[in-house]
Amino acid sequence: MRVLNWALVGVLLLGGSSRAAEPKKTPGAKPTTPAATPAAATPTPTPTPAPAPAEDANYDSYNAKLQNLEKHVNELKEEIFAHKARLNLLKETVLRGNIAGARATIVHRNEMGIMYIPVQYVYALDGAEIFARADDSGKLGEQKEFEIFSGSIVPGNHTLTVQMVYQGNGLGVFSYVKGYKFTAKSSHTFTTAEGKQLQLKVVGFEQGNALTTDPKDRPAVDFRESIVSAAAKPAAAK
Repeated sequence: MRVLNWALVGVLLLGGSSRAAEPKKTPGAKPTTPAATPAAATPTPTPTPAPAPAEDANYDSYNAKLQNLEKHVNELKEEIFAHKARLNLLKETVLRGNIAGARATIVHRNEMGIMYIPVQYVYALDGAEIFARADDSGKLGEQKEFEIFSGSIVPGNHTLTVQMVYQGNGLGVFSYVKGYKFTAKSSHTFTTAEGKQLQLKVVGFEQGNALTTDPKDRPAVDFRESIVSAAAKPAAAK
């Protein structure tokens, strides 16, 4: 009997412990559902850019031509401005010279031998071009002496720059210079005085000799000054 009682107590203890192990349920609580994993986003394809229309290429070509034209126009403007500046300088020189009464005469003379044919002469006074002539036919050599400039000028210092271009004759023993061009370039500073008239003769000549001097070194320029007479005074205003 005592054994049976102990057996019943054991059964009761085992039943109570199993109930305590079960989790308590909250009234009205819903079972928890695991959160769903979002699906991976599908990448949107990048649209391929459409080819540039032909109008764009034509526009670029037109724009390049326009820029090139604008560049040439600007260069011409600068060249015109430089010529105007030289002309104004020369005009001022002449006008001031009329008031001051100084005069100058510039004469060109050719003393080159037959081996050299003049094809171009260029004269500039105080940076302003006053004479330029070019002729490949040989007619420039027919005039041994001619006047370049004659007129009133400001008393004081002036600079004359000269360039003479010759072509090799190539006749007879000079055949080795045929087709070659030779340049003689030089500058000279002279002074004009009030009431005086200066003559400046510019001479193209051959320096050295045919045996020892290289043909390219023989063309040279010489400047010869002389006082011609007193400059004429401008008539007084009545």
